[in-house]
Amino acid sequence: MPSVFRRCLMSSGLAAALCAGPGTDLLAQSAPAAPAPGQPPAFHVTKVGHGRPMILIPGLLSSGDVWQDTVERFKTRYECHVLTLAGFAGQPPAALAGRPFLETVGRDLVRYIVAEGLDRPIVVGHSLGGFVAFAVAATHPDAVGPIIAVDGVPFLPALMDPAADAKRAAVQAAQLRDFYATLTPAQLVVQSRMSLSSMMKAPSAVERAAAWSETSDARTAGLAVYEMMTTDLRPAVAAIRTPVLLIGAAEFAKDAETLARVRAAYEQQVAAVPSHRVVLAEDSRHFVMWDAPDFLWRTMDAFLAASDVDPVATAPRQGR
Repeated sequence: MPSVFRRCLMSSGLAAALCAGPGTDLLAQSAPAAPAPGQPPAFHVTKVGHGRPMILIPGLLSSGDVWQDTVERFKTRYECHVLTLAGFAGQPPAALAGRPFLETVGRDLVRYIVAEGLDRPIVVGHSLGGFVAFAVAATHPDAVGPIIAVDGVPFLPALMDPAADAKRAAVQAAQLRDFYATLTPAQLVVQSRMSLSSMMKAPSAVERAAAWSETSDARTAGLAVYEMMTTDLRPAVAAIRTPVLLIGAAEFAKDAETLARVRAAYEQQVAAVPSHRVVLAEDSRHFVMWDAPDFLWRTMDAFLAASDVDPVATAPRQGR
């Protein structure tokens, strides 16, 4: 099972098959609405470096600090806009007023790009952040430049079951959402630590990421998981007009047959994107930026260089 999907299931303690029910629509094409008076944006931004703009979005329950080493690597060539999403890692929950959480993040991100005058920024997203990147690029294709998704996909359930659809996923997704809503901060840390131990190699990294859960809002996490599981962006990504790189974590694939199945699952996620490539991080778990940083940075460099010249050039492949 690809690591990004396993993480969502393990973090909740629920691994049943996905069932039927209504989905969530994050694909509104209208211009982003102005926030209500006094409403904070759906994320906090730290700006570092200079050069072409690059937006970095972390995943579920994560701080923007997950990108710290990556920012150090790129800040001399790129102006890095590092997000921490509302409700995660010490940030207060967003005032949603009934609006879906990830839709709010996406609309606020487009609004931020316009307000900052960013010219087609590169958007890098990990896990949930990759999903947000795909959503923004699909609904506002002229607002962004190249997309780099680090073990984040347009439709999470289909990584395990290619026949999955949003309606079938919704009952299980609702159970996950409701489960998160019951968790105290201490329980959220316990659940997260259980999940994170299989999502990265270094025990010290597990503790660092688990600490972010302690200051995160469990209800927001549940909403995010629900929306990812009930929103299928695969048809919508056909509208993306910029090159896309999807990096899949594949350390768990120990033989050629499994590796081929994993590659096919990731390829299916972005098949509709006009210009895309899939690269597997064969020696990394879900947190590629921590498990295999040099590989990640080389792959990003090659992709971004090719995107300026030849959008279908091949990025490097990680060996064992």
